[in-house]
Amino acid sequence: MHDPVNHPKHYTNHPSGIECIQITEHMGFNLGNAIKYIWRADLKNDAVEDLKKAVWYIEREILKRELKETRNLGLECGK
Repeated sequence: MHDPVNHPKHYTNHPSGIECIQITEHMGFNLGNAIKYIWRADLKNDAVEDLKKAVWYIEREILKRELKETRNLGLECGK
């Protein structure tokens, strides 16, 4: 039975038979969302849009990590 809230078709149609949440719940928010958009890109109407969304989350994660690294370097230098 199709359940548009709990199990929409694009959540459960991946060829692997695995639902994306089984993987992404073990990741942080940004990486999990990026994987989600990549995973479902070909299961929805606009794959390019979903891939752009994935890039947006990946870029956000990179900035977050770079900022953390910069802050950590500042602490090591006594700033």
